[in-house]
Amino acid sequence: MSLALEFRGITKRFPGVLANDAIDMKVEAGHIHAVVGENGAGKTTLMSILFGLYPADAGEILVSGERVRFTSALEAIRAGLGMVHQAFRLFPTLSVADNVVFRDEPTRRGMIDRAAGAEGVGALAERYGLAVDPRAVVETLPVGVLQRVEILKALYRDARILILDEPTAVLTPQERDKLFEVIRRLRDAGRTILFITHKLGEVMAVSDRVTVLRDGRSVADLVTAETNPTEIARYMTGRQVDLDRRAPAHEAGGAVLTVTDLTVTGQHGRAAVKNVSLEVRAGEIVGVAGIAGNGQSELIEAVTGLRDVPDGSIHLHGNDISTSEVLTRRLAGMAYIPEDRHGVGTSHLATVSNNLLLGHQRRDGFQSKGWFDRKAVRHHARRLIETYGIRSGPINSPVSTLSGGNLQKVVVAREMSHGAPLLIAEQPTRGVDIAAIEFIHDRLITFRDDGGAVLLVSAELSEIRALSTRILVMFDGRIVAELDPAEVDEAAIGYYMTGAHEEALSG
Repeated sequence: MSLALEFRGITKRFPGVLANDAIDMKVEAGHIHAVVGENGAGKTTLMSILFGLYPADAGEILVSGERVRFTSALEAIRAGLGMVHQAFRLFPTLSVADNVVFRDEPTRRGMIDRAAGAEGVGALAERYGLAVDPRAVVETLPVGVLQRVEILKALYRDARILILDEPTAVLTPQERDKLFEVIRRLRDAGRTILFITHKLGEVMAVSDRVTVLRDGRSVADLVTAETNPTEIARYMTGRQVDLDRRAPAHEAGGAVLTVTDLTVTGQHGRAAVKNVSLEVRAGEIVGVAGIAGNGQSELIEAVTGLRDVPDGSIHLHGNDISTSEVLTRRLAGMAYIPEDRHGVGTSHLATVSNNLLLGHQRRDGFQSKGWFDRKAVRHHARRLIETYGIRSGPINSPVSTLSGGNLQKVVVAREMSHGAPLLIAEQPTRGVDIAAIEFIHDRLITFRDDGGAVLLVSAELSEIRALSTRILVMFDGRIVAELDPAEVDEAAIGYYMTGAHEEALSG
């Protein structure tokens, strides 16, 4: 067995947290090695140590049999490592090629040769099937293409070991599948891939071997072909997890949200939502399925007040809120878990406790004589942190210090503690681990059973089927099907998502 990488007893402590506890791991050359674990299990910390972003407190790392101790990312890059972080690190106003060759630009007669850079990046992209226009400006590209640019940056520097940290967290299913094709092609070309994730379906689909971390320790090293999602989940959580659970049936009540003949304008003045009507009743979860770009985001933005409504109407408990401000909708009884937890869901400069307070801050219990009651604010934050299992440092630390999964828990905890009769949940479990998904699902079901109405948008069809009372499928800005989750499988939902039903009718 030829080892590309070996960790021996890697330990890392932060104030109040033992992030990595004597971790051992061997990674074979030319393999896709998945590293899985719950949020806070130590995955990203371990990779950051490998890439020179943190020093280890104890232990050693071997790359191709040689002991290394990188003190910066540049040293790791020179040694043949590349890392694609959860948050992309690109210059938005520069071209793809300029981003890829940055600090290693080709020159001609002492000047940067941008044409040669674009040509080289284009050839590299074609070789690995990355389908990127090297001359495109980064800020104009969708997120799936941005990830390819990050991979190109590593390949341009001839990375032999490529670290992908939660690479599918912001990708659509279609973008995810294209990424898997690229990863397999890289492996077949002899490169070693470290695939950091908590999604078990992806582990089974793309990896050769998997290491499981729990509470900062390595608890299992498995051959993917010889294991299964249930076994991996048991190692991750320390208990048996039901991965195929369905929400029990529940009787629905009266209409809470009513959308009638809604038309919403998208990019370039085109209609993104076309004459959509829907109803969400008390005690039900209505799931919205669709391939990204078919109007789901614009629909939710219109319902929540983030986008104007030129035609149609939106009623909450019979009151017309079509032109109401966001605050008015909140006060009328709407809570919202947004898809973008960074840009919309949280204020990254504010503290954890203040982010957990947002939307509650006007309540009498949090104010006294025009000032915030700091004791009440702290108690509120600690209660939600404990209830929702948020792993954070001090509650007065910036929320930006939290992992992506724990940041999502902050948003979910805040919105589900409002007591609002209507919850708009947009990708509520994106970027969180198995235990957190199970917990959030339980919370959504409890919210429903207590008479709440939920409009759920998710890219995970398994989640849509597991939770929904009814499934609405969007295609080309319209609702093209209403389905019973007990009577359809994912293939049937996908049939409508892709517009195949219209092709069949026209044929």
